[in-house]
Amino acid sequence: MDSVRFAVVGTSAIADSMIETLRADEGATYVGSMSRSAERAASTTERWGGSQAFTSVDEICACNEVDAVYIASPNAFHVDQALACIRAGKHVLVEKPIAPNAAQARMLFEAGREHGVVVMEAMRSVHDPGMDVIARAMERIGRVRRASLRFGKYSSRYDEVLAGRQTNIFDARMASGSLMDIGVYCVEAMVYLFGAPDAVLCGSVPISTPMTTETGGLIDGAGTIVARYADKVVELAYSKISTDLLPCQIEGELGTITYGGASIPDHGTLWLRGAAATTAGYSAAQGENDVTEELVFEPCANNMCYEVRDFVDIVHGGGDATRYCDITLASLDIMDEARRQAGIVFPADEQAN
Repeated sequence: MDSVRFAVVGTSAIADSMIETLRADEGATYVGSMSRSAERAASTTERWGGSQAFTSVDEICACNEVDAVYIASPNAFHVDQALACIRAGKHVLVEKPIAPNAAQARMLFEAGREHGVVVMEAMRSVHDPGMDVIARAMERIGRVRRASLRFGKYSSRYDEVLAGRQTNIFDARMASGSLMDIGVYCVEAMVYLFGAPDAVLCGSVPISTPMTTETGGLIDGAGTIVARYADKVVELAYSKISTDLLPCQIEGELGTITYGGASIPDHGTLWLRGAAATTAGYSAAQGENDVTEELVFEPCANNMCYEVRDFVDIVHGGGDATRYCDITLASLDIMDEARRQAGIVFPADEQAN
């Protein structure tokens, strides 16, 4: 099997993590990085042992030594950069969220089908086998009635906002904000585990930045989404202006699952109430006592390896991206509605309309 040769757009920390993953995967080869700064593109490429640096997406598109492109630029640039690569016959793996809204994501997936290339969102958690550990544990807790999926981490970029300086992470022009940057992990985990909900209700915490003050637009620092299903409710809590120390929790009629790591599920417990534990086959000596069992997760230093492995397999015809694309689209539909309720509008929304 030939190695899939990757160019990487962007020189951020997440791009470095991807390059590290590509270099460790026997089915992938790192060719080089792109930055608008020739010096930065060259130094990054040299530091990671690449062979060719790029200063534009057009250069990547024209390079016969590149089969696939990983895009880790600011969210607002994802669609145009991915579309150029697709039209040049390159497979694309785009950092989450793949697009600012569902309409543009659908357009990218359709373009991929037209040009015969793989288009996939780089959402590490939905490829992580840890999510399957949680899904299998759900089979043991009876009918799920309630869940709370959480991810809150104070961002150092918020310090820039508080100091009156602009940053891409909190800028509607960049299609960013708390939901798009960190809440997306909760949304896609929910869709992965439960499917798309019937309705959502969103409450967000707007923050004032130099750009929102100038343009009158809104951006979110934190928020909560309540998703309603026919038989359950799911709460999604996310924040980039505070830190959430609570675990994720899934409550069934027979027991409850707690787990940590919304983006990297790596530890958790399964609790069964006494009668349910006895029915599940635990020893009679335990009687009606509740049972708590540790969930076993496969250790992994960098779980981006799973999305890379799936992507490479699909490029070689060994898999299908349909399920992952469906999760992406359902999740963006949810986030579109959540942003509509919160009054958060991106330039791409107006283009889509």
